[in-house]
Amino acid sequence: MSRYTLGLDYGSDSVRALLVDVATGEEIATNMVNYPRWAQGLYCEPSKDQFRQHPQDYIDSLEQVVNGLWSQAPAGAADKVIGMAFDTTGSTPVAINNEGTPLALTPEFEHNPNAMFVLWKDHTAVKEAAEITAAATNNDVNYLAYMGGIYSSEWYFAKALHVFRQDRAVKAATYTWVEHCDWITALMCGTTHPRQLELGRCATGHKMMWNEAWGGFPPNDFFTSIDPLLDGVIDKLNAATQPSDQVAGKLTAEWAERLGLPQGIVVGFGAFDCHMGAVAANVRPGVLTKVMGTSTCDITVTSKEQLGDTCVRGICGQVDGSVIPQMIGLEAGQSAFGDLYAWFKNLLAWPLKQQTGLSGEEQALLEKIEDKMLVDLSRAAASLPVTEKDVTALDWVNGRRTPDADQTVAMALTGLKMGTDAPKFFKALVEATAFGARAITERFRDEGVPIESVVVIGGISKKSEYVMQTCADVWNCPIDVLESEQSCALGAAIMAAVAAGAHSDVASAQKVMASPVCQQYQPNPERVAVYDALYKKYQALGAYVDGGAV
Repeated sequence: MSRYTLGLDYGSDSVRALLVDVATGEEIATNMVNYPRWAQGLYCEPSKDQFRQHPQDYIDSLEQVVNGLWSQAPAGAADKVIGMAFDTTGSTPVAINNEGTPLALTPEFEHNPNAMFVLWKDHTAVKEAAEITAAATNNDVNYLAYMGGIYSSEWYFAKALHVFRQDRAVKAATYTWVEHCDWITALMCGTTHPRQLELGRCATGHKMMWNEAWGGFPPNDFFTSIDPLLDGVIDKLNAATQPSDQVAGKLTAEWAERLGLPQGIVVGFGAFDCHMGAVAANVRPGVLTKVMGTSTCDITVTSKEQLGDTCVRGICGQVDGSVIPQMIGLEAGQSAFGDLYAWFKNLLAWPLKQQTGLSGEEQALLEKIEDKMLVDLSRAAASLPVTEKDVTALDWVNGRRTPDADQTVAMALTGLKMGTDAPKFFKALVEATAFGARAITERFRDEGVPIESVVVIGGISKKSEYVMQTCADVWNCPIDVLESEQSCALGAAIMAAVAAGAHSDVASAQKVMASPVCQQYQPNPERVAVYDALYKKYQALGAYVDGGAV
């Protein structure tokens, strides 16, 4: 009889469910549901870099996406599920009370954005991140040594501290904070109470300063030295973290009924989406896995012997077991990739959105024009020659995640002339995102982590041949595109299969369940040299914009 696992992937806009056969790797069915409050733009203020998501969105969407999955799956498929696991965006933490309930799920804080999940792209905590970096740098023990040396405003403690400073009512009601991937996992297991709450290795190691070198988390007095408002947050967290192939608990009767699943099936420890995507991509030493969407998240692994005592500068952490057990997982990424293209499209489409009093036919035409903008721009940009005199742009429209996190830096362009039309402008933006990605691979190589090829997953890898070919030319290495449309959810399903005992270890599960490659891009030798020259202009522009730190 067939046996299945269920991977749940919480992205920035939606949650996706994927049902996978553990014996063959066949993807049986998939479903996707958008977050209703997020889709309305509630609780967000982009002009202030504030992006919050309501926990009820996560709950409602989970029920819809899983129950909707059964209408697409073969009859009786739900009864054959033996395990499930989650991946989410990160760092996306929330304040919880002493019962383990996110504050926004209580009547007092139902509509308070500070009581909701602080989405990864929320950059309101720039000041707090700088204070944490300074405290760690000047401490006897640098608790950021294995996190690239710089704390980011996208991460757990900076966000917690910022919210506490902004909202004393939330501070008074908060027991501690928890990441989305750990909370949703605990919710399924009935273990959200802080006395029962267990945490995954991924979020704690890459965003919360957990490391075996200092026996878990930094001590409470480190955080109180930054601000007494952080007093006790860390002491209320379980430092016995676990990799994602381990069992977090069993599905409760309540959630089994709500999701149409068998009670008591295994729930694996949660992780961030990019880490699970790397599992589905058969990540291995020398290969960089890139999840390419609104932003990018880059994952590679290396052995402890290969890395030695190196602490890679300016990345998002190196953590034992955060991706593959017994290997060091390394994370980097860009704060904007597809978001940069979307920004340009919205810029061009602004007049279209201001039109009122249109007939249904006229409105449909405008929507069709807007929908085709990036397709038409890509086609036109692909036909342009590449020269060393082309417009050069930075990709920092949403700050810089890596290398060397700094959310205060901004995008810039150089070389604009009266002859710069929309396709030439768009070409510069695409090249900027490719240059930003190249800076990451070069940092890894400079620090002794070999990157020989790249595997990409995510929407952009399937939607734009122009973007992918540009990346191959700029990076001067082959790029493999995964076949699976839901690679992050697939990675979660693979980990669930190991946790449920269907496979003895992750490597065995990957041999059967990991996604094959559907397409490969090779660099165009004629463009490589030109892009080398343009990349130097990108570096020079970056140095000018932020005082030399690129």
